[in-house]
Amino acid sequence: MEVMSITVITGIVYNGSDVNHCYEGLVESMSRWKPNARDRLEQAALDLYRERGFEQTTVAEIAERAGLTERTFFRYFADKREVLFGGQTLHEIYASAIANAPASAAPIDAVAAALEVVAPLFRERHELARQRQSVIAANPELQERELLKRASLVSAMADALRRRGVTDPAASLAAEVGVISFYTAFARWVSEPDGQDLSRLIRESLDQLKVIIVGE
Repeated sequence: MEVMSITVITGIVYNGSDVNHCYEGLVESMSRWKPNARDRLEQAALDLYRERGFEQTTVAEIAERAGLTERTFFRYFADKREVLFGGQTLHEIYASAIANAPASAAPIDAVAAALEVVAPLFRERHELARQRQSVIAANPELQERELLKRASLVSAMADALRRRGVTDPAASLAAEVGVISFYTAFARWVSEPDGQDLSRLIRESLDQLKVIIVGE
């Protein structure tokens, strides 16, 4: 169990008259320090999206289901869509992995190395990933957002390749191939209840694309 620090407790200001406000501040500070707040909000949102539909679910309902406040929700997510699409973690990991690939690595090999680094991050999130995909599949607006996310991943990977000195169209093409391979493998991974080895599925997708491109 996490314990609030002295700073947190004494940071709640009581002005001598507004007792209700003071109490709300105490509740808010306590909720901030409940463990796994982000995970609880994410799971609550996914459950509600599947039960009621994305459009019908409100931030207040998500926070209530998670046992937290709306203010706590907005510390982690800008809006209810960002539960599904929030963060730039993948962009940053891809860019870093590509930058750290051996100098002699071909563009597609640098991309493959980045995909290998990302795969383990999903190992413990298979069921959440399945739930997320089912929500997106049921909502055209979210499907459009997913396409924008893919495009931003391509851009991030292409920029990382350019910083390695790879020129276009090679940088853009290698990034496109990498993202297509990842999402093809990811779709296979989430379609199965038990979840296969995502790293292996990514390698298979890359190999199949290479065969198609080279024609061997």
